[in-house]
Amino acid sequence: MINTEKSFDIHDYTEIFLRRIWYIVIPFIVILTAAALYALSLPKVYRATTLILVTPQKVPDTFVRPTVTSRIEDRLQSIGQEIMSRTRLEQVISELKLYSEETKSLSQEEIVELMRKNIEVELKGKEGYFMISYTGKDPKIVTMVTNKLASLFIEENLKLREQQAQGTSEFLSIEMNAMRTKLEEQEGAITHFKKQFMAELPEQREANLKILEQLQLQSVKISDNLKAAQDRKLMIQKQVSDMKILMAFGPSSENPKEETTAAPIQSDLSQPPPLRQKGQSLYEAQLNQARNLLSELKSKYTERHPDIVRAEKHVADLEEKIEKMKAPDGDENMKVKETPISSSPDVAFVKEMESQLLATELEIKRLKEEDSKVKAKIAQFQARIENTPVREMGMSNLTRDYQNTKETYQSLLKKSQEAQQAENLERRQKGEQFKVIDPARIPEKPIQAKVLKILLFGFLLATGSGFGMAFLREQMDSSFRDAEDLEATMGFKVIANIPIIQKKAA
Repeated sequence: MINTEKSFDIHDYTEIFLRRIWYIVIPFIVILTAAALYALSLPKVYRATTLILVTPQKVPDTFVRPTVTSRIEDRLQSIGQEIMSRTRLEQVISELKLYSEETKSLSQEEIVELMRKNIEVELKGKEGYFMISYTGKDPKIVTMVTNKLASLFIEENLKLREQQAQGTSEFLSIEMNAMRTKLEEQEGAITHFKKQFMAELPEQREANLKILEQLQLQSVKISDNLKAAQDRKLMIQKQVSDMKILMAFGPSSENPKEETTAAPIQSDLSQPPPLRQKGQSLYEAQLNQARNLLSELKSKYTERHPDIVRAEKHVADLEEKIEKMKAPDGDENMKVKETPISSSPDVAFVKEMESQLLATELEIKRLKEEDSKVKAKIAQFQARIENTPVREMGMSNLTRDYQNTKETYQSLLKKSQEAQQAENLERRQKGEQFKVIDPARIPEKPIQAKVLKILLFGFLLATGSGFGMAFLREQMDSSFRDAEDLEATMGFKVIANIPIIQKKAA
């Protein structure tokens, strides 16, 4: 083509097409014929297809929960990878004696790859079924291979589900045993804690408070009894002291008749009556004893104390009596009065008071010991109550961990039982299964899809080749076709064109 800047219209394209018609027709016919011959010369290929239904488990999910919860697409992909593995396909090839002719020219890996290309698994979305197809030269072998692949898919699905259920059951069993061991350890820790702090546990707080209240009441009662005993002791001591003074000093001076008739006795009834020395009268012995008692009273009381006043008066009386006894005219009168009264009723009363005093002292001693024991118990129970919050905190930590572990163990136990039921369900083939509802049949006609593809490809190639040859030939043509080509090439202005004169048929 000389003028590349020339614009073309439909008449130009028609002229080019008619002028280069043989460049288009000849390649088109040759290539299309070659494609048709190649397609017809190919060996016949047959395809067998089986339809497999995914059946749900026969026991409702509300009674037995399945452990296999993955989607059918994921499981089919996993099963397909297992079936399409080299080991499985080599077993199928060896078992059914496939590709006997290809074995002579191809390696084992190439044969396996060829078989992978001939196998097709098509999942029908969510309809719950899928199809397996196999393509080959022999219709009988194609049918056998298709049914074999279907059985492999069914077996692998059962095996996969059983393995998953068994693995789940084993895992839960191991976890449950480990959790049981941990639970037993925590139970032992709680038991040891309760034994170690038996009386300080939170649940024993109310009992400790009640016992503490009873002990406090008992302590108050003992204190009251102790105070009463001490008061009684003081009262008895006072009575004994008064009686001894009365018996030692004699009756009051207000009754002189009783004073002259009463016989003084010793101040301490636990000692024998005052002994007289040789040549000493009874009054002299009593005087010595009265002086000793007066000295003892002065060491305890003041000079104005009534007992001291009475004692001084008694000493003075005894001194006066002794002076009268020494007088010559008073010997006979005083002899009668020297006779002591050692068995007076007052002596018995004093002895009885001293016995009561001894009993009271013993009772005071017993009450003090009992009060000490009760106070020790009160301190013990107060310590228990004070330690209860600390024990409660420790017990709360142990109990919280124990409850968490127990809940986890209960959950694992329930899951383990469910997994065991699911495992039994899979073993008895009551779970979700693959069921062949349309087994593969021997195909009666070969498939035409490949021939049509070859013919279509040949048609497109022939058309493209024909027009390509015409385009190349037109580009290589340097002939002048019109005035514009001449002007573009020579640079001259064309004045007139002489049209082509064609003879018409007579």
